[in-house]
Amino acid sequence: MTKLKKTSRTKVADEVLNAGSGQTIMQPNINDNKVKTISDIREQTHGERTVQVDDEQRIRKAFVDKDWNEIKIADSWQIFKVMAEFVEGFEKMSKIGPCVSIFGSARTKPDNPYYQMAEEIAAKLVRHGYGVITGGGPGIMEAGNKGAHSEGGRSVGLNIELPFEQFNNIYIDPDKIINFDYFFVRKVMFVKYAQGFIGMPGGFGTLDELFEAITLIQTKKIGRFPIVLVGTKYWQGMFDWIQKVMLEDEKNISPEDMNLVQLVDDAESAVKIIDDFYSKYLLSPNF
Repeated sequence: MTKLKKTSRTKVADEVLNAGSGQTIMQPNINDNKVKTISDIREQTHGERTVQVDDEQRIRKAFVDKDWNEIKIADSWQIFKVMAEFVEGFEKMSKIGPCVSIFGSARTKPDNPYYQMAEEIAAKLVRHGYGVITGGGPGIMEAGNKGAHSEGGRSVGLNIELPFEQFNNIYIDPDKIINFDYFFVRKVMFVKYAQGFIGMPGGFGTLDELFEAITLIQTKKIGRFPIVLVGTKYWQGMFDWIQKVMLEDEKNISPEDMNLVQLVDDAESAVKIIDDFYSKYLLSPNF
């Protein structure tokens, strides 16, 4: 009999032992390449950590039937890990005082005008009595922390563990850096402890944080804190679409929802909106 060759490195088994004869009997099976447990996946990837293997493993795990022991171990420990991140975040963030969260891209370089504007905005916020919260990474986040640090203000960094581009910058106060594995826990800290939000140009992560704040204000889950977006050229197209399609054509939002966000083009205007908002309540943030 011609011996069959393996066609895939992820083959679980291609031969079984015949206990009666002591001979090895070849048993080709169309299901040989299908995995049944998470342990099978771990064995088949041989510990490789390339992005392609990671992505394939995550997709395949979604179709694996877990046994009760795996559910108990994996999910129970994940719950405790989430709880630990919330506890650390609440403990550190509850002591920071009035702050403004600054969102923006991790890819923005120091010579970019938006980087320089974010640094200026953060410095002005500190001089006006606010601390600054950023995502703790490079780019716009670094600029925000740098501006706050330069004025001796509170500089908070909520860093997220990512495979690419994210690492904490050097301008965060050592006692105010928090590392997260979970985006949703991190977003809670961004919103719960901020008295205002400033959005600089950014990517999907920036949009995620921005619309989290808008949604919570729109649904009255948090107070109507000011949301300021810097860079009319960058943001106007999106809000034209929101006005035309979401509001006028489909009526998926209310007309007053368009007033939740204000667009500006300079640091002074951004900080003035924050100050004007709090002056109505006779509040003067300080540490």
